[in-house]
Amino acid sequence: MDTSAIKIVTILFSFLIGAVAGAAGVYFARRFKMSREIHAAEKKAADLLAAAEGKARDILGEAKSEVAKLKSSAETEYRERRSELQRGENRLIQKEGVLERKLDDVDRRGHELASKEEKIESIRVQIEEIRDKKLSELELISGMSGEEAKQELLNTMEVEIQDETSRRLREWETELKEQSNVKSQEILAQAIQRCASDVVTEHTVSSVPLPSDEMKGRLIGREGRNIKAMEQATGVDLIIDDTPGAVTLSSFDPVRREIARIALSRLILDGRIHPARIEEVVAKAKEEVEATMYSAGEQAVYQAGVHGLAPELVRILGRLKFRTSYGQNVLNHSVEVARIAGMIAADLGVKVALAKKAGLLHDIGKAVDCNVEGTHAAIGADLVKQWDKTPEVVQGVAEHHGEMGTTSVWGFIVAAADAISCARPGARRESLENYLQRLKALEDIANGFKGVEKSFAIQAGREIRILVKPEEVDDLSAMRMARDIVKKIEEGLQYPGQIKVTVLRETRAVDYAK
Repeated sequence: MDTSAIKIVTILFSFLIGAVAGAAGVYFARRFKMSREIHAAEKKAADLLAAAEGKARDILGEAKSEVAKLKSSAETEYRERRSELQRGENRLIQKEGVLERKLDDVDRRGHELASKEEKIESIRVQIEEIRDKKLSELELISGMSGEEAKQELLNTMEVEIQDETSRRLREWETELKEQSNVKSQEILAQAIQRCASDVVTEHTVSSVPLPSDEMKGRLIGREGRNIKAMEQATGVDLIIDDTPGAVTLSSFDPVRREIARIALSRLILDGRIHPARIEEVVAKAKEEVEATMYSAGEQAVYQAGVHGLAPELVRILGRLKFRTSYGQNVLNHSVEVARIAGMIAADLGVKVALAKKAGLLHDIGKAVDCNVEGTHAAIGADLVKQWDKTPEVVQGVAEHHGEMGTTSVWGFIVAAADAISCARPGARRESLENYLQRLKALEDIANGFKGVEKSFAIQAGREIRILVKPEEVDDLSAMRMARDIVKKIEEGLQYPGQIKVTVLRETRAVDYAK
């Protein structure tokens, strides 16, 4: 073996020995490190175990302390509950003792009540025996049986109840009348105070003045042809008599009379009087009167404050300008009634516009009642129904004279306003003869009733006072008599406004000391 090979083997052997030595050094180094780490881990584990044991001992001590506290609290609560139960048991024992004593008292009182009931029953039996005995004695004394006495008592009580009922009825009636009178007087007084009418009375002109009596012959004409033509054209009677300086016009229709008056006045002024001229002038007078009536109707509607009235109703309403009732102009009266009805409606809280319209149209039937049959209220209601579809207005017109079976609030309002307008001082004129006849008829109606001693018509026929005989007429009969007299006056008399009936029953006791 050569030297190079030996060197290579030596080098390899040395490298192998070095590698083995290095591997052994690494092994021992790692083992030493691991043993150190194991020792450190064991020490750390021992420390952790010691800390855990200390903490466990602390927790165990705290747990024991808490258990001791809970045990002490439970024992304290147990003692309190036991003490409370003991007190409750003591109270129950006391109450049981009280209840036993009360039961004993109830039993004792029950026995006492039973004995008292026995005594009461025996007393009741004795009382019944005594009552039966007394009733028998009373029947012997009075000569009436028990049923007869009971009937007599019932009859007496019935009479007393009737008297008491009559007294109560009079009191209630008086109270209601006072209340209603005060309220109605308030409303009517306010309406009268707020309404001031400038027109008191108006008269329709029924005569035409003449410049001279020679004009009478010209009006008559040859063989009376002028007067015949005039009467035929106007439907009015011309009365040409000995009255100086005047010609009288006579007709039941005020519109025709006005047309004749205008035509005759123009003919007299013109001087040309013959049948053809008469017809021409009369035709022009008719047109003028128609225009005047429509204008008067419009003026009345404006004065009354009524809106939306049909032109046909305005035209018919204007005809009332030439109509009078007891000297009162009907158109002015209608305007006045409309105003008063509006005031009353405002106080009552109902529609003022409807009340005014009903008040303005309430006498519209008088404009055509000469040509149509029926009362002016019914005729007016039919006219209004044709051109105004408001049922309240139709009711107010139809019911303002109480001719229908029922009366609505509109009928009462218009009737009250109509009575105020007609009955105020100076509104109407009436002849003395008719006035005296009405007063006498009023007293005759009252004197016709049985038991009437005297009767007096006072307050210009607005009230009648009747004195009755007290021995023939009692209080209840006096009330009935007043109602019967009112009914007979309403059926048999015609009068403006209303009439108050007062029945007086007076009893006097007179004696003399000697």
